[in-house]
Amino acid sequence: MQTGEATPQTRYARSGGVGIAYQVLGTSSVDVLLAPGFPSHLEHAWEQPRLAHFYRRLASFSRLILFDKRGLGLSDRVGESDLPGVEQRMDDIRAVLDEVGSEHATVVGMSDGGPIAALFVATYPERVTGLVMINSYARRLQADDYPWGPTAEDWRAIEETFRKDWGGPLYLEMVVPSRANDEAFADWWAAYLRRSSSPGAAGAYIRMNAQIDVRAVLPAIHVPTLILHAVGDRICPVEGARYLASRIEAARLVELAGDDHHIWASDLEGVVSQVEQFVIGQRGAPPPESVLTTLLFTDIVGSTETASALGDRRWKTLLESHHAVVRRELERYRGVEVDTTGDGFLAMFDGPARAVRCVLAIKDALAEVGVVIRAGVHTSEVELAGRNVRGVGVHIAARVMTAAQPDEVLVTRVVRDLAVGSGLTFAERGQHALKGVPGEWELLSVADRT
Repeated sequence: MQTGEATPQTRYARSGGVGIAYQVLGTSSVDVLLAPGFPSHLEHAWEQPRLAHFYRRLASFSRLILFDKRGLGLSDRVGESDLPGVEQRMDDIRAVLDEVGSEHATVVGMSDGGPIAALFVATYPERVTGLVMINSYARRLQADDYPWGPTAEDWRAIEETFRKDWGGPLYLEMVVPSRANDEAFADWWAAYLRRSSSPGAAGAYIRMNAQIDVRAVLPAIHVPTLILHAVGDRICPVEGARYLASRIEAARLVELAGDDHHIWASDLEGVVSQVEQFVIGQRGAPPPESVLTTLLFTDIVGSTETASALGDRRWKTLLESHHAVVRRELERYRGVEVDTTGDGFLAMFDGPARAVRCVLAIKDALAEVGVVIRAGVHTSEVELAGRNVRGVGVHIAARVMTAAQPDEVLVTRVVRDLAVGSGLTFAERGQHALKGVPGEWELLSVADRT
């Protein structure tokens, strides 16, 4: 890596066959990974003096790891239909950390990088020492129970503007109002947008961002968390930051003066000093006792009747074939076998879309040998106990499976919300009371895959 005032060298990590561009600067033993918002372009960013200074200040007390998300900037471009969902973006963070040999890092999520950072630290708490969210959110659009942010109609208008008027300094007066009359900054901003993405891909990208909702993940975050937010941010209302702080255990919210969404354009030192104090204070964090995971329960339909019809020897052979299929697909989709209960499995995954795709593959393979299963999938915080897992989430996943029909994969709403951009299609199955679990649960059936 180059040192001094030179631009750091751009390198590439591989994530699911896609090249993810990254840079590293700074020599500290403390790692900070910056998950960017939209837009991003690693090398053009250095042509903006304030942004370059922001990066160098962060690198003055850390080894700073920067990257472009897949489909943007210098990372591999992908088709509009292949833009990454939250699970793939989380995979890309892990790939970059692995590539640079980072075992523990403070993850800083800016704007739409924030919910992905939140999901990452909840899923891999052993890899992180803290979480920082800057001008970010848990849900992008308004909802009946979340009255902040743009409406769906507002967002469609932004998407249409991207498609029609891409090329100029779009929305500068909203994103960085402090620089609205700065011609040099406007020229840089317009080029930053163009180099980051094409107009069609930009429209598709923000359309996908409109579906982001990680509210269910927030209570599963137990790492130290700092939330920084400009009170006048016109892109992400400060109420969203207050919501984050109220849902994340022991989170600290600092509201900063100013209107800039890209806050490095105005209050650069105010942000960096807060991050520096936070990062230096997180050394030596205790190991995690709980993680966010996706639980999969499977069960052979009519196993008792089938065993009686086949007899002990043929039933044993069928079970062995069933187990082999399940274990093969678990390995393929990075699932971890937790328990086997004769004719069913409990497994855990680090992503909901992977869990669903795995059980669909299991279902198809078993159908070829005449075995019909049902399955339940739920994403929840669980307590680790060796190779076992404990917690109410385990009971919920088991009850979801019980509610499934033969040959059906049934999931909870949180699985659907976190599978945004996965290509999976879900059909609503309504509200269900799950035995032994308080309240009613919205369940969905996996209808299709693309």
